[in-house]
Amino acid sequence: MCAKEPFSLLILGQGSTGSALASWALKHRPERVSSVTVMGGASSLPNATTRELEAAGVSFIYGTDEVVGSYDLCVASPGISEFSPFFLSARAASQEIMGEPEFAYRLSPEHWCAITGTNGKTTTTALIAHLLQASNIAHDTVGNIGDPCISRVDERAEQSWFVAELSSFQLATTHDLRPRVGILLNIAPDHLSWHRTQEAYARAKLRMFANMEGDDLCIVCDDDPGITAFLEAGALGDRRVCHVSMLDTGSPEAAFVRGGVLTVRLAGEEIRLVRPEELKIPGTHNTLNALAAAAAALYVGADEECVRQGLCEFAPLEHRLEPAGEAAGVFYINDSKATNTDAVICALQALAAERTIVLLGGRDKGGPLEAFADTVAQSVVAAVCFGEARERIRRALEAAQGSESIDIAEAADLRDAVDVARSLAHPGDTILLSPACSSFDEFQSFEERGSAFKAYVAELAAADEG
Repeated sequence: MCAKEPFSLLILGQGSTGSALASWALKHRPERVSSVTVMGGASSLPNATTRELEAAGVSFIYGTDEVVGSYDLCVASPGISEFSPFFLSARAASQEIMGEPEFAYRLSPEHWCAITGTNGKTTTTALIAHLLQASNIAHDTVGNIGDPCISRVDERAEQSWFVAELSSFQLATTHDLRPRVGILLNIAPDHLSWHRTQEAYARAKLRMFANMEGDDLCIVCDDDPGITAFLEAGALGDRRVCHVSMLDTGSPEAAFVRGGVLTVRLAGEEIRLVRPEELKIPGTHNTLNALAAAAAALYVGADEECVRQGLCEFAPLEHRLEPAGEAAGVFYINDSKATNTDAVICALQALAAERTIVLLGGRDKGGPLEAFADTVAQSVVAAVCFGEARERIRRALEAAQGSESIDIAEAADLRDAVDVARSLAHPGDTILLSPACSSFDEFQSFEERGSAFKAYVAELAAADEG
């Protein structure tokens, strides 16, 4: 962990990750941790949680992002970019700096199954946990889904698996992390304000495989063009790889669909599972997610029949192509988690609706929109652009191929966007919230945005029944 124990600990960020780290440190003071300091950043202020931690002995520094002093170890929350002045000043003031998953891994390195990708991480992570649960395999779901890894380290049962959803932010600062199973679902442009370049973003994802060796299993989706280029360049070397694709690539270890059945091949043994139409999670992208999850669960030791049953039972997660109700004969789908353009395209491809009206907008991530707009214009009957990004998205759609055959409208906010979409809809149509943007112009999170959408749909349904 650190050459010096007990060590002085600096924590960057006072959100849920920072609070979990501080709580862990308090339990291990003074035997392992000599002091705990939390810096919340330039806009940080005291709150109920920080006051409670301060009363227990944690030092908080508010209202600044310049680190002074000297610390043995710094652990940074994922929202703080490694290129930011805050992070760089902490690095200069610390003997070592890392993210929270790396810190937790060093404390408890056994049996990690790590999942990353631009889209599909949470669904795949939850599905793996579901399959392990069906087989009575001990596990903890941690990372971006569930609790921070550090909050489960002390109570972790022996031989329990950490099923960890890890973001590019968390992976960018890893050094020793070595999952026994590592899953990379896809790489598409995202989070460029944090990573600065698409190359840096992709390399952060690939760091998950850096220390894997021997019988560790790398699971990668060959059908994703963002991954293919790195595979062709030999990014995984001679590591053991399970190739995920809709078609059998002929690789020694693979997960694919053959004869209309999801099939996993590990160590030369093929296991036929279920048909894609038996899955409750729709779309080709979710078939690939299910293949990756099944391969991971089977590698860990899940029972074949339990995996079959688990795949059929697993339902869509909240805010991910989630049915949100019906009002006046119009169906509503909540896909608020779709915060980038690739996720929206997957959603449109997954829907069986003949007539879809899509709600696009929020806070612009600044990525290219040309190809995205062409796909949207050819997939929907109308698009309503809302929030801060509405003008840019509208202009892109108006310039898209096929735009002359769809309605393109603007709305100030989400509720207004729903009302505009209702005015364009006919009975039998589907209104899809799949924004392609973050929520931070109007909401604190994509979850809050999705919940607001569902609440308004419930109002409309109640009024319709009345």
